[in-house]
Amino acid sequence: MTEPGRHRPVRPEDIEALRPDNLEARLLGKRATMGRREVSRGAQVSLLSARKFWHALGFPIVEDEEAMFTEADLMALKAVARLVREEELDETTALAMTRAFARTTDRLAVWQTQLMAEALAPIEIEAALDEADARAVPDLAAAEASALKLADMADALEPLLIYAWRRHLTAAISRMLADADPERSSEGVRRVVGFADLVNFTSLVRRMTERQLAVMVQRFEALCTDIVTAHGGRVIKTVGDEILFVTIEVAPAAAIALDLVDTMAEDDLLPDVRVGMALGPVLSRLGDVFGTTVNRASRLTSVAPGGGVLVDDALASALASGSGFETTALRRRSLRGIGQVTPSELRRAAGARRTTIREVHP
Repeated sequence: MTEPGRHRPVRPEDIEALRPDNLEARLLGKRATMGRREVSRGAQVSLLSARKFWHALGFPIVEDEEAMFTEADLMALKAVARLVREEELDETTALAMTRAFARTTDRLAVWQTQLMAEALAPIEIEAALDEADARAVPDLAAAEASALKLADMADALEPLLIYAWRRHLTAAISRMLADADPERSSEGVRRVVGFADLVNFTSLVRRMTERQLAVMVQRFEALCTDIVTAHGGRVIKTVGDEILFVTIEVAPAAAIALDLVDTMAEDDLLPDVRVGMALGPVLSRLGDVFGTTVNRASRLTSVAPGGGVLVDDALASALASGSGFETTALRRRSLRGIGQVTPSELRRAAGARRTTIREVHP
């Protein structure tokens, strides 16, 4: 049996299985044998609609005579056609749904291939920090082993993907209905928006190898995600050294911000973090959030001290009526693109309990 963290040698028959056409057949059911015209005829859609669908999936346009499509592609195109015909969606909306799946699963697939490669060719964090020539790209043997492992696991992973989507769809629908409640509709979609930013990240990058950087960023994202979700918040996105999160209520947002600061300060691998948060209406599109509230939170983050949390007037006022947190107004200052703002420093009240990272990330 192969030891955990080690991959077995890749055999000649494995190399054959990794050929593009064989891998395609293994994961998609059959080899690519159809051109675009054949697929569009089989799905009873126009060539233009077939091209739009393929492009919405995130793949380049192919020539009509190229045999690039499998039975799975045909079934998927038929499914999109049914959305338009039976669910009475217009083509624009159906393509937007397709694009949402494509962008999400593209990131998911890349993420999982990287995780598997790292799992099969592990390197201890301490070693990663010391190796001057460590690379973030796996060697060929690790890449081949991880490709085989993922292909073997695809059927086992698929139900988890569907479950996770349905669970998050349930939560998203619930939030949408709550936002549409007549008692709250006058406020619009109101959220606490927060940014957490690693301090001195740019100077750290100049002194780190690719492997060291990958280990640090992965650690940062894992800890942030655990803390945000433990308090009922949502991670909207991460961009290297920064994470954007939202909450509906103000107290969970305050707990998230302070837990992030405390956890990063206690972690030997990561530098300090600074957090900025704002409360107000947001525009939600394409899984992201936009608007003045988001911009205000971002600007507050940029002026927050390392290991500190700054909040805007609206959030400070909302927290004043609750227990467990204290805010202290600082001097009024001008934020680029925002104008005059009086930020407040956020702290825990004396005796308030902290949710430690060990409760959510053993």
